[in-house]
Amino acid sequence: MNHTSTLLPIDLQSSARTARGKMKSIAELAEIAAQAKAQGKTVALCHGTFDLLHMGHVRHIEAAKREGDLLMVTVTADAFVNKGPGRPVFPDNLRAEMVASVEYVDFVAVSHGPTADPLIKTIKPDVYVKGVEYKAEGDDVTGGIVPEREAVEAHGGRIAFTEELTFSSSNLINRNLNVYEPELNEYLAGMREQDGLARLLDMVERIKDYRILFVGDAILDQYSYVEPLGKSAKENMIATLHQGDELFAGGVFAAANHVAGFCKEVEIVTLLGERESHEEFIRASLKPNVKFKPLYRPLAPTTRKSRFVDPYSLRKLFEVYHMDDKPLQGSLYRELNTMLKKRIAEFDLVVVTDFGHGLIDPGTAEILQAKSKLLCVNAQSNAGNYGFNPVSKYRKADYICLDGPEAKLAVHNKYADPADLAARDLPDLIDCNNVVVTAGKHGCYAWRKKEGLHRVPALTNSIVDTVGAGDAFFAVSAPFLKAGASMADMGFLGNAAGAMKVGIVGHRSSIQKPAFVKFLTAMLK
Repeated sequence: MNHTSTLLPIDLQSSARTARGKMKSIAELAEIAAQAKAQGKTVALCHGTFDLLHMGHVRHIEAAKREGDLLMVTVTADAFVNKGPGRPVFPDNLRAEMVASVEYVDFVAVSHGPTADPLIKTIKPDVYVKGVEYKAEGDDVTGGIVPEREAVEAHGGRIAFTEELTFSSSNLINRNLNVYEPELNEYLAGMREQDGLARLLDMVERIKDYRILFVGDAILDQYSYVEPLGKSAKENMIATLHQGDELFAGGVFAAANHVAGFCKEVEIVTLLGERESHEEFIRASLKPNVKFKPLYRPLAPTTRKSRFVDPYSLRKLFEVYHMDDKPLQGSLYRELNTMLKKRIAEFDLVVVTDFGHGLIDPGTAEILQAKSKLLCVNAQSNAGNYGFNPVSKYRKADYICLDGPEAKLAVHNKYADPADLAARDLPDLIDCNNVVVTAGKHGCYAWRKKEGLHRVPALTNSIVDTVGAGDAFFAVSAPFLKAGASMADMGFLGNAAGAMKVGIVGHRSSIQKPAFVKFLTAMLK
């Protein structure tokens, strides 16, 4: 180490310390581990959420202690617990203190990161200890065990697996603590009785080899964080103080990124502006298995929506559109349609994210309908196209997904009930046997001609940012149509994606398969 230690020599008699006295930072654990090794001691490390400490945890920790002279435990911070709404039940400081109260534990720290491998590299334990359920790497749906093993082996350590009594914290929490609203509790109980988790996880695996084509508008979502100062002294306007900016690849790019972690290959057909294209930034934002070869609109920018956001509440104050959304014409229009005619048949399904910003006109929509093996459509209404982008420009589709206001606008009935929209009005308007109408905090209404109507309750009421939640619902749920999912299951899977997305600011991250599987597992165990 390149600095002088300020810690006293290590007291290995952990029973002499209080639970709070065992709690350290990750940096302190690294220094303590280095001191222990210098004294010829062996360091073991466990990592987990430990949301509800139970006998399975205690047996695991006891077995881990046998692997080393010193046992350290790291606890995942609240922000990185991907276990669904209402989780974690206990905040990270209390979870850490509960773990520290176990006599076998010498030191505990909260880990502020989504995975364990960075802290393994920092602490450099001699032994990293996991439960037996992670022993078969191919069975680890989170995909985390491989980088964790590589991280511990990189500094000469090893991984060990305990074969002790196991319980599921999620199962105990779901069945004994009221962490969900009564309606959702009842729905989840019904899913468990029908072995819903196994069915949904099977669906997730079925789509892994799909090749999906996304066709939709390119959008850059810019968040300009501004602190409101008050009314201008000389004008009737609000003055703000600029704090910073974030730029996200939104629109079709965000939708494609959500699906990329589930499927083999995703390709995008879209249009960038020749001026201020931001192409390099967009390519850097895409997942490795997402490809795109864009067309370019001359003398125009790539559509950018600049939202001015209060950085403390994340409330959006106002929005500015930068775009040229005129319909394509001439050679550019012909090039788009020729590309689609040539490529569509190569893909298992086509997902259309139609934001109404000039890419898809009725002629292009006809090609999508005629050539797609399976066509999934969302035609969005927004401030830039309100009233001019109804889903009725598609005569037929295999799956359409709209929010309530979009569906009402499409059928010209502002007072329509969402259940009627899904089960009657939209199928009467468009030749489509699979329809979802999302209803925010009320969940979604999912209809299939052969199944009838299902209402799936919302899976969370904790919202950070609603931008892109409907797109995540639609994009993630679409491949499950081809996989043979029922409409009730598609609604649940879509709601899960939406619930995860409302916890993400802008498009800072996308829905990932491991986190999605953990979310489903935590809710349905």
